[in-house]
Amino acid sequence: MLITRTAALRAAFTQIRAQTSILVQRLSAEDCMVQSMPDASPIKWHLAHTSWFFETFVLAQALRDFKPFDPAYRMLFNSYYVGVGERHPRPMRSVLSRPGLDEVRAYRAHVEHGIDTLLARGMLKAEQLDLIELGLHHEQQHQELILTDLKHHLWCNPLHPAFHDRSPVQPAAVPPQRWLRFSGGLAEIGRPATGFAFDNEGPRHGMWLQPYELATRPVSNAEYQAFIEDGGYRQPQLWLSDGWDCVVREGWQAPLYWLEDGTSHFTLAGEQPLPPHAPVCHLSYYEAEAYARWAGARLPSEAEWEHAAGTVWPPGPDEGNFLEDAIFAPCASASEGLAQCFGDVWEWTGSAYLPYPGFRPACGAVGEYNGKFMINQMVLRGGSCATPRHHIRPSYRNFFPPSARWQFSGVRLARDAQST
Repeated sequence: MLITRTAALRAAFTQIRAQTSILVQRLSAEDCMVQSMPDASPIKWHLAHTSWFFETFVLAQALRDFKPFDPAYRMLFNSYYVGVGERHPRPMRSVLSRPGLDEVRAYRAHVEHGIDTLLARGMLKAEQLDLIELGLHHEQQHQELILTDLKHHLWCNPLHPAFHDRSPVQPAAVPPQRWLRFSGGLAEIGRPATGFAFDNEGPRHGMWLQPYELATRPVSNAEYQAFIEDGGYRQPQLWLSDGWDCVVREGWQAPLYWLEDGTSHFTLAGEQPLPPHAPVCHLSYYEAEAYARWAGARLPSEAEWEHAAGTVWPPGPDEGNFLEDAIFAPCASASEGLAQCFGDVWEWTGSAYLPYPGFRPACGAVGEYNGKFMINQMVLRGGSCATPRHHIRPSYRNFFPPSARWQFSGVRLARDAQST
């Protein structure tokens, strides 16, 4: 069993690390140095940190004669693991001109050689393989962050440069939004019995759901435009108090990356016409919640979302728009029924990010991965056009502060079941 799993992890390690390199292969050293806001990180830092994870939690523990690539990296590329030691301040990552990009790439190659050697030997214990698997999913999270952070970096450049030249082909029309009824009752949610899941996805447990309805697809750009034209950003009664404070303080008038003409937006392919039928994205939780209130609906709870999305899992090979499609922008879908639960845009739920009943973080520093963030965050579900296809599942719980807008985040409406 361990031999089979080791071989599978070795193949996955090679593929996932290569995917990261492909993402950044056309970026210059200058591109990889920018940090446009405290919540984002330089691309070079992502490249180093994902290697730091494997070096710190796998190589340093598995090798008796372990020697770090550079002792200073232990502090420079630690993110938030207090148990590991000192950390360079997150808002100051752009000052790390040294080590240079070539040195970071050499660091990645060094760590890759070390992990591949361990896997080739086939002598690792189950718990060590668990850490490698966690590190691979951690790297996939950072692949998405590389794209979302890079988009913000390029947006802040007044030239609005493009990262790539692939624009999605959007359908001329999509089915109208409809409501699907779900009977509710006792629903099982949380990590499946087999396969990888983060610790925050468990334990699996029962939730009682009242009958509810879910929209067949995410809200589109055209539908959100109607909210704007109706004065949605000028009506405080639609907003949570903190949300209205954000609108006033930040001067929000539209989703992030929409241009002032209202017919175009900034994408990783540069400035592009705003596709009316594509899912609206780069919304904060506050904007999603205000739109839902304006539409006479609400956001789904994460339990409702998972219960409904499980009926269309797994998506077919041609369904959903993920990182591997290399479009990096949400696309409209002509599918009927419950559509686009996976890929295109993360969907805000109305659920706070809290532990499930019986949750216990892992022992040691790796236990800081998720549990300590279970405060002041809201849950998103479903993945986006920047999420690797094989990284997502119905139980996956993403989470961000309610004011965050730089992720590919959108909205799907829910409501209590209408009486018949």
